Formats: sequence, C-alpha cells, structure tokens
Amino acid sequence: MGRAFNFSAGPAVMPEAVLRQAAAEMMDWQGSGMSVMEMSHRGKEFIGIYEQAQADLRELLAVPAHFQILFMQGGGLAENAIVPLNLSQGGAMDFVLTGSWSQKSLKEAGRYGTARVAASAQADGFTSLPDPATWQIGGDSRYVHICSNETIHGVEFHDLPDLTALGCAAPLVVDFSSHVASRPVDWSRVGLAFGGAQKNLGPAGLTLVIVREDLIGHALPHCPSAFDYKRVADNQSMYNTPPTYSIYIAGLVFQWLKANGGITAMQARNIAKAQLLYDFLDNSSFYVNKVAKNCRSRMNVPFFLRDESRNDAFLAGAKAANLLQLKGHKSVGGMRASIYNAMPLEGVQALVAYMREFEQTQA
Repeated sequence: MGRAFNFSAGPAVMPEAVLRQAAAEMMDWQGSGMSVMEMSHRGKEFIGIYEQAQADLRELLAVPAHFQILFMQGGGLAENAIVPLNLSQGGAMDFVLTGSWSQKSLKEAGRYGTARVAASAQADGFTSLPDPATWQIGGDSRYVHICSNETIHGVEFHDLPDLTALGCAAPLVVDFSSHVASRPVDWSRVGLAFGGAQKNLGPAGLTLVIVREDLIGHALPHCPSAFDYKRVADNQSMYNTPPTYSIYIAGLVFQWLKANGGITAMQARNIAKAQLLYDFLDNSSFYVNKVAKNCRSRMNVPFFLRDESRNDAFLAGAKAANLLQLKGHKSVGGMRASIYNAMPLEGVQALVAYMREFEQTQA
C-alpha cells in the first residue's frame, strides 16, 4: 500500500515531490557538505535559498512592490499580538467574528488597544458570513481584521471585502493561514496578510507576513524588537535567526507550485476537489455539512454523521483504508477533511469512495 492520504488540518500534507527532494538533500545540500539545517543563516548558501524563496513567493502571489514579505516565527497566534503591536498605535481595532480563529484574534488584540466586534456569525454557529454591508466599523478604526478561512468551522471568504466601498479608510488585515496560495489575492483590498506555513506552504515554524510599506514603522514602544515589522524588514527577516529549515522547505513548495501551474491552476484543482466532496455530502442522507453554500471552505470541509454513535467505527474504518486525521476539532466534534493544495484529487476520490461504502454497510 502506498502513502496514506493525510487530511490533517495542520501541520498538513506536503507535496510528495518536495519530501523526496528534501530527503535527497538532507545530508548534503547541493554539494555544500552541509544539511540546510546546519547552515549559518548569514552564509551565502542560505542567503541564496532565502532570496529565491522570497522571489518565488512574490511571483506566485503577485505581491506588489510596495508590500514587504517578512519571514517570521510564532504562527498565527503570535501574529494576533504582533499585528496590534505594529498597527494599532494604541487605538481601536474592528474584528469580524466568523469562527474560533477570529475570536482568538479579537481577544488577544484587546491586550494592546480597544478591540471591537464589527460583525459576528456566532448566532448561527459560525455557519455563514456576515454581509459586509452590515459591518459596524468605527471611523477611528486602525484596521479591520478578518480570518478569510476558518479551519474549524469551515467557512471561507471567497472574495475579500472591499472596505473602500463600505466607506472605510482603515486597512484590511487578513489571517489567510489556511488558504494562502490556494487562490489569487486581490492586494488592492489588503493592508496586511499573515499566515502560518504549516497548512499550505510547508512545515510548522515559519510565519508569513505580507505588509504594505506605509503600515510599517508605527510599532508601540513596548513592541519587542524582534516583532517590530520595520526592524524585521530592514534586516531582511534576519534580525534574529530565522526558521531556516522551514524557509528552505517552503521554498521547495513554492517551486512545486510554479512547476504545477501556479496559483491559478491550484485554484482550479481546489474547486474541483471541494466540489466533489460537497456534492457527495449534499446528496447523502447519512452525512451532513452545515455551512451555507455560498461560503463553504475549499480547504477545510467539516461534516457530521447524522447518527454520531457511528463516529468511532467511521474513523477506524477510515484509518484501515489509509485515510488519516479525519476527526473533527474537539470544540465542534464530527469530522473534518482538510484538502489543501498538496492533497491530490485521488485522495478526495478515495475519501468519497470510502464514505459511500461506509454508508452502504451501515444501512
């Protein structure tokens, strides 16, 4: 039997070609006599890896020249503090609550300024998105925060909101941890986007921050030096030792993305994978997905067995079929299939085939 299909929400499935290349280069990277994880971050070998990774990412995501690409650490949870430390100037920030991650962002930001709820989908169990026309954004807002894909509840902004059309001059901050590189980004609507690498870009340890240059240089006095975006940018993400091996692996993922048609091709593949799974769920009386159809995540598909007494049997059978990490988050229960870029169509086909077979055996 070949490699299992890994539906983990993160750390998540990696492209097999990337894993094979990393394995081949583990002991000796391109004749250097060193593993990448042994290299000085200031040596010419790693500087070359870093510069290539950054250039490839800028090309892939079509990041404009007036945005800085920062390679940081701490994941999305750390950015929940680092963003307000850099952008709030001690003032008010507005948050759109669409699930667990935006809730965490709101709570953390409140430690550094006034964090307000502009809109919330909590009343319907985070199964829909609040219409931007209903958002209550203050005129004094330093920024508006959204999580554009909620991994736990499975809702996604398929289009980023246009704050200027809402009469709002504040920049949009986007936590795009779980769908970065799965679709194009309209940078004209974004002030800052951040995300952990461990879902679509590489292993845990690397945090990506893409920030408009005019938003840099306003950190609060008590912002730690290593988290000041201006200091990080001025030092090419090397003010402190960066997560070198994670950057290397992410760089290999960027090359894999380019070799496989880039972001537009990934988007088409992701739509096809998600459609296959959602179509099956919608036509089954045995399983159910509760998310509104207009905002279903293409990356994280939560679903439930209508008879949850069968959950353990479902998971045991899935594991026996080499379909791993399908248990839903503990806060919501049920099941969840994360189908990031590196999940092939064959993996989703295998999952649907298993789900159909399980349903038939339980009838």
